Amino acid sequence: RGSKFPPPKGGGLGWGGDDETPKLFTNLPLTATSQFFAYNQRMDTKTMKTVEFDKILNILASYTSFSAGEAKARQLQPTTDLIEARQWQTETAEAIILLETHDSITIGGTRDVRKVIDNAQIGFTLPAADFLEVRSTIVAARNLQRQLLKAEDEFPHLAEIGYMLEKCPGLVSAIGRTMDDQGEVLDSASEALGSIRRAMKRTHNRLQSKLQSILHSSGKHLQEPIITMRNGRYVVPLKVESRNRLKGIVHDHSGSGATLWMEPMATVELNNDYRRLQIDEQKEIERILSALSGKVAEQGDAIKRIVERMAELDLIFARARYAAHIDGVEPHFVEWRTFPVPRPPKHANEQAKWTPPPPNLHPGSTIWIKGARHPLLDPLTAVPTDITPDDDTFIVLITGPNTGGKTVSLKTTGLMVLMAQSGLHLPAVEARLTIFDDLFADIGDEQSIEQSLSTFSAHISNIIRVLERADGRSLLIFDELGSGTDPAEGAALAQAITSYLRDKGATTFIATHYPELKLYASQTKGAVNASLLFDVETLSPTYEMVIGIPGKSNAFAIARRLGLDGTILDDAMRLAGTGSNETGAILDEIYELREQIESQEAGTRLAYKQADESRNALRNRLNMIEDERQTVLAEAREEVEKKLAQIDREIAQARRQLRDATSLTKVKKVHKQMEQVENKLKPTVPLSKRDAFPAIPPRHTAPLQVGDAVIVKTLNVKGEILSIKKKEGMVQVGRLQMRAKLRDLLYDGVPQKAEVESKIAAVSSAADTSMELDLRGKRVDTGLSELERHLDSAFLSRLPWVRIIHGKGTGRLRTAVRHALKSNPHVKSWEEGKDGEGGAGVTVAKIVDG
Repeated sequence: RGSKFPPPKGGGLGWGGDDETPKLFTNLPLTATSQFFAYNQRMDTKTMKTVEFDKILNILASYTSFSAGEAKARQLQPTTDLIEARQWQTETAEAIILLETHDSITIGGTRDVRKVIDNAQIGFTLPAADFLEVRSTIVAARNLQRQLLKAEDEFPHLAEIGYMLEKCPGLVSAIGRTMDDQGEVLDSASEALGSIRRAMKRTHNRLQSKLQSILHSSGKHLQEPIITMRNGRYVVPLKVESRNRLKGIVHDHSGSGATLWMEPMATVELNNDYRRLQIDEQKEIERILSALSGKVAEQGDAIKRIVERMAELDLIFARARYAAHIDGVEPHFVEWRTFPVPRPPKHANEQAKWTPPPPNLHPGSTIWIKGARHPLLDPLTAVPTDITPDDDTFIVLITGPNTGGKTVSLKTTGLMVLMAQSGLHLPAVEARLTIFDDLFADIGDEQSIEQSLSTFSAHISNIIRVLERADGRSLLIFDELGSGTDPAEGAALAQAITSYLRDKGATTFIATHYPELKLYASQTKGAVNASLLFDVETLSPTYEMVIGIPGKSNAFAIARRLGLDGTILDDAMRLAGTGSNETGAILDEIYELREQIESQEAGTRLAYKQADESRNALRNRLNMIEDERQTVLAEAREEVEKKLAQIDREIAQARRQLRDATSLTKVKKVHKQMEQVENKLKPTVPLSKRDAFPAIPPRHTAPLQVGDAVIVKTLNVKGEILSIKKKEGMVQVGRLQMRAKLRDLLYDGVPQKAEVESKIAAVSSAADTSMELDLRGKRVDTGLSELERHLDSAFLSRLPWVRIIHGKGTGRLRTAVRHALKSNPHVKSWEEGKDGEGGAGVTVAKIVDG
């Protein structure tokens, strides 16, 4: 598993074939899987101890769940491969979310059984406890694999490792059939063992029965009536003075000599049988465990790979737990940058004038960490440090007073790099890093008593070793470079070493007191000054790193603050030289200007914050207004719907009233005809008071014409003249056309078809209403619709009853019809058809009187 190819789904990963594509081999040796992508060189061990990376690993190991994971954590080495480093970080990030969202995820039950497997593979018979640990490990791997694969879409990198957890088919069930959870071999482990144990039980019962008989018959010769064992044989406690009273074999005696532990002769043969069966049982158990050990040995390599993969997952989960503890962030790894080489111009004249620029020695590295906290310090008191040199810098010269935090800052830088390349999240706000091939450090007192080396000699010996191995892909950290000797010589040596490292293109962080290096950083491309601030008022360091400004020693300011005589200070400042004083004054002005800029930035940040708050407040207000608008619209919509529902009810009521009015119109038509007969006898009979529509006097004296709106006096309905022929006219009344004498038509102005259309339609429908309705063969919903219309027409037509034919069939239509008749307002009652009317296939509905 590693950087070049994604891990496979199942089995180990190995090489195969001429095309060098990865193939699956379930029996691939562990060395092959571990070395498949392991081409990383080992980083400098001395440096990792110098920056205390071993302490980080000890803390990391405390978050693991079993011994193999713990060992893996303590042996963790930073990777020098970019893809692998990114993969490790992604695994840690996935594990953080996994552990937060899936409480059931655990390594629990896994044991480091690799030694057990080794014993089985060289032919040893494993004890029962070892089999239980092997089974527990396989079961834990299966459970974890199932959970990881179930969440594969969310945690793909962890699922890839889960795919590599092998099954070891049949082994778990074989162990389960052989022994119980306490490690006792079951009777069912083999037929022979079951037979032996049944015989043992019978023999034991006979033996106990015989001994109980002896206790009962010889009780007065025994010290107490008990049965016990000596040397694997059942005995009774015989009084020494009664030795001749009971025949048997003495196996032991008490300390006082008053009691003899005797095996009665009557039980010797039974004891022999029982002991022989015990030996047979043990031999059969040994045989069973030996055979089971062979099965474990057969799948031993797979079990070892399971332990390796579970240890790997345990390490990933430990990294996640540690990240949560330090509130870490995932670092962003960037590629090493490359810089274009300037090319000379093409024309010869231009080439003669062209001077090639000096080579860019920058290796293309990146170290940018915001808010870095030393992981071994108390997170509540550790002061965050910004290690943020710009892209043009690869040498940082840190200056400042002693106890100012320079050493802590250097160690923090080294630890950030080692932790990031080990898959650990960083205690920081944000981080961008390149992958370094090696890290070298020279920090602290290097004095060696064994080699009789002074501090300076020990430092130089270590520096020589570092300079021989460092290159453009190395990160170097030096504390107090050149110290321990004459200041002038030490400063010159420190500057020469810095120049040498610059020419090599090595990324370097150096802490120093020498003012010469401050000047070097300000005049050398690729180098920059940095300082750790010191509060002169409180005489304490702030541990805040500032990139781009050299540090001040603050010796005179501290001495003045502590009360040193002013004349001494003046003399010291004179001896230090005018240049030194001017430099200090310039630095004071720089720091003062920096404080002003920081104050302005703080004001700007505050203004931005207030603007953001105002914007958020306005946005929230707009959201509230929008919510209120939606509420008002919803209320208005609800009110409109209520009004529409009321209108629908009023329309329905109007329709019922219209049907009633139409029915009355038909009745009045009959009365009208009667009146016409009467009028022949009595020409001057007024319109009956029962008429629904009173006669409308003529409003137009001119002759009627096509298109005039008229009232048909015989029907008291409105219509429109379509044509006139002699004394008759064709009148459109709703959807009907009828002939009427002109003397029966009264002029009514503009045609109003819509007012009378529904009345005439109802009249026409009522006139054609039959007293019988046949619904046979129709669906229930269709039949009920026709039934309702027919009942309306029957009511308007003043029919006394309606005979509804629905048939017998399944009875669904009949039930639906009769249920509808119960709730219809036009139906007074109903009954089943009599024998002559169709019986159960017919329902007769009696209509309400109008």
